[in-house]
Amino acid sequence: IDTVKQAETFAAIRERYGIERDDNLSLRDYPTLASVIGFVHERATGLDAPAAPQAATGAPGAAPRLGEVFAGDDEQAAAIARRIPTPVIRPGLDGCVPTGIELGEDDRVVVMVDEGGVGAALAERLTKRGVEVLLIDDAPDADEVLARIDGWRAGDDVTGVYWLAALDVEPTIEELDLAAWREALRRRVKLLYRTLRHLYEQVGGSGGFLVSATRLGGRHGYGDDGATAPMGGGVVGLTKAFKRERPDALVKAVDFGKSRKTAGLADIIIEETLRDPGIVEVGHHDDHRYTIALRETPLPETSTGIQFGPGSVFVVTGAAGSIVSAIVADLARASGGTFHLLDLVPEPDPTDPDIVAFDTDRDGLKRTIFERLRAGGEKVTPVMVDKELAKIERSHEALSAVQSVETAGGTVHYHRVNLLDPEAMGAVTDAITEISGKVDVLMHAGGLEISRLMPDKQPSEYDLVFDVKADGWFNLMKGLGSLPIASTVVFSSIAGRFGNGGQTDYSAANDLLCKFTANLPVSRPGTFGLAIDWTAWGDIGMATRGSIPTVMAAAGIDMLPAAAGIPIVRRELTGDGSTREMLAARRLGVLVDELHDTGGLDTTVLDEALAGYPLLTQVVGVTMSDGLVVTATLDPADQPFLDDHRIDGTPVLPGVMGIELFAQVASLAFPRRHVVAVEDVDFLAPLKFYRDEARTLHISAQYLAADEDVVAECVLVGERVLANQEEPQRTVHFTGRVRLATEPVEAARTAPPRPGAPAATPEEIYAIYFHGPAYQVMAGASHDGDDVVGEMVGELPPNQHPADAPLVTSPRLTELCFQTAGVWEIGTTGAMALPMHVGRVVLSSGTESSAGARFSVVTPLDDGSFEAAVVDADGRVVLRLEGYRTVRLPGSLADEQVVPLRRAMIDQD
Repeated sequence: IDTVKQAETFAAIRERYGIERDDNLSLRDYPTLASVIGFVHERATGLDAPAAPQAATGAPGAAPRLGEVFAGDDEQAAAIARRIPTPVIRPGLDGCVPTGIELGEDDRVVVMVDEGGVGAALAERLTKRGVEVLLIDDAPDADEVLARIDGWRAGDDVTGVYWLAALDVEPTIEELDLAAWREALRRRVKLLYRTLRHLYEQVGGSGGFLVSATRLGGRHGYGDDGATAPMGGGVVGLTKAFKRERPDALVKAVDFGKSRKTAGLADIIIEETLRDPGIVEVGHHDDHRYTIALRETPLPETSTGIQFGPGSVFVVTGAAGSIVSAIVADLARASGGTFHLLDLVPEPDPTDPDIVAFDTDRDGLKRTIFERLRAGGEKVTPVMVDKELAKIERSHEALSAVQSVETAGGTVHYHRVNLLDPEAMGAVTDAITEISGKVDVLMHAGGLEISRLMPDKQPSEYDLVFDVKADGWFNLMKGLGSLPIASTVVFSSIAGRFGNGGQTDYSAANDLLCKFTANLPVSRPGTFGLAIDWTAWGDIGMATRGSIPTVMAAAGIDMLPAAAGIPIVRRELTGDGSTREMLAARRLGVLVDELHDTGGLDTTVLDEALAGYPLLTQVVGVTMSDGLVVTATLDPADQPFLDDHRIDGTPVLPGVMGIELFAQVASLAFPRRHVVAVEDVDFLAPLKFYRDEARTLHISAQYLAADEDVVAECVLVGERVLANQEEPQRTVHFTGRVRLATEPVEAARTAPPRPGAPAATPEEIYAIYFHGPAYQVMAGASHDGDDVVGEMVGELPPNQHPADAPLVTSPRLTELCFQTAGVWEIGTTGAMALPMHVGRVVLSSGTESSAGARFSVVTPLDDGSFEAAVVDADGRVVLRLEGYRTVRLPGSLADEQVVPLRRAMIDQD
């Protein structure tokens, strides 16, 4: 509640309980209902003392007893979706809707320039459009910046801010001292915070905008080459958090790679202001626009990363935090190594009566603290008691971390140190170097959080939250210098990945650490870096207390069970060493809500391309999670590929037509590219058309760059409304990837097959198979050595309606391969099988127009899979099939059906 309502509430409480007014009372000391109740019992007369609440070990928010550190559970950790931030290709700006920003004569804009000339070029272009520009081309202190803004605007509103300071590539940590580090971040991040705080209502309202620019590489540091200028991560994190606080404003962080261009970049920045309101993070690299999406990627089954043992050396900041203490215990059990634990808390004494009481009589400890404070002559408030209790809790957690390492047979070196003190940190890093001579895992988990919206967050608070993470990282890396560091782990958060209201400092610092992690391939090629974007933890940690669980539940965000979270650091480090950043969370709720109805896509732009594919119905839009989304409404009464593909009388979408729909949707956004392959297709569930009714399918394509190609990751989803169900049943039926290249694949040449007389006739084959005329593609099957050869029927009824609707993948050629492999399986096993997986379908140029006799040459492999090729009479390989696998249907076929195919496939001379 706001402070006015809080004051009204206190006035009502004082009146109800006859409590005298206290002009020195600070409402900030009573932030919770429990503290207000404590105020009443403290000040009112004639009231009994409140009953002390009971806290059980293991209850939410309760720290474990010493020696009872929370344990992790690898199975629970494996069940947590492992999401990896990944650059995905966005539609071009000419395919996006306007943002509503016009940049005309009524606009007043602040421009913080870079040193490379982009800001100057931008200001020139804005001026030509009639925009009034305040150019900040130096690095004044914050008060001077705000004074310039106020003197310039003379009471008029400011429309927007362009912040280009992070376009400058900063020196490396090795080249900086702490003063230069702080100055570089002040100019990039802290001046931006002060500017936005000053212009909060104007820039943050509808019609206002913030556009920041960075030089992280064009893909926000998530490209293969890492992050170029990682300080830009602080700017991006702050930008994302500002969008969370001011959702009505246009807010973007535009990223670029290294370039000497100025005018071109200025033009892009203006166009990004004018079009595409659907994203915050956007980058430009190699003629593509990118944003950052999350892709679920399981850990590899085989661990090839860091190997732990007694010789492993760990350096951990924030070691007295309850979450960090539990993770240290997990790492200690896995290694029995040496741990350097860093924290501001003094080295804990296991005989300290307060720590013992925290374990055995926490309520009694509260009373002890209360009496201790009152004996000092202070006016005691519940907030004061809680602060003292929190200090003891950190000592308790520090002791838990120490004892967990010792219990595992490891060695502990405890260092009490302020991460912001460069001299003290230098002494600690010198000690680490002297004692251990190497670091296997450097885990920077230190930090604090003060949640307040920008107008309420004082600069001193902002600096403290930001500096603990940022300066702490600098002092660590600077102090350890050239010491071998095998891996680093930084603790980020969902606030760093998505931004969060009230956490503009925390978001900025966390994303800064993520981008320095992404910079390690450039700055320290031998060091593996990992950033973990944690959601709020359940069971342990500060987020379990107060109203945070309720607020998160209302936002649809799940808390992370401690048992699932604790093993994640160990599992990631021992994995395959390929992940730089991962998000550890379950449901993300409002954090992944779209910013625009169509995701910023102007769907009419694709209407012309859509008209070329009559099987597709409507372009829905583009989403962060799925990419381009298109619907296809299919009716068995209209489409031969459904009417002639029935299982037990029910039309079922052929797998080859799922492949075709993937290719058509993928082609919409890249009409000048060629579909050269469809890869890693999984047929997860049959898509049935019950009661012969039409169904609307949703096909999505998320576009990724793959060297010179574009790869569309596709998903086909069907929805059904079931009786007595409010929400439709949503089923993922097929998944796969479509590869789009700038040039088609030229058909290879081979000797045409030499099949003998048909060993299996169409009558024998289709006495078993369920296909109707349009999918009775085989004229016969025979042998050619170890291969099975299927001959294509010369003339087939139309596959689709309209009959001349273009097809991309020649689906019935792939079907020929499927059926030929199926004939071999029936003949050798007596059972029928359905398609389950396709490793790759490779399409040659002119596949669909190939005429004359065509044959599928299928090779059964020892691992149960098949390879196949479709070859025409001239020896042109018009289609190749790799890694084809099937799943057998239950039961067996009648002998009279199987015998002809068995004779054809086995009983050959």
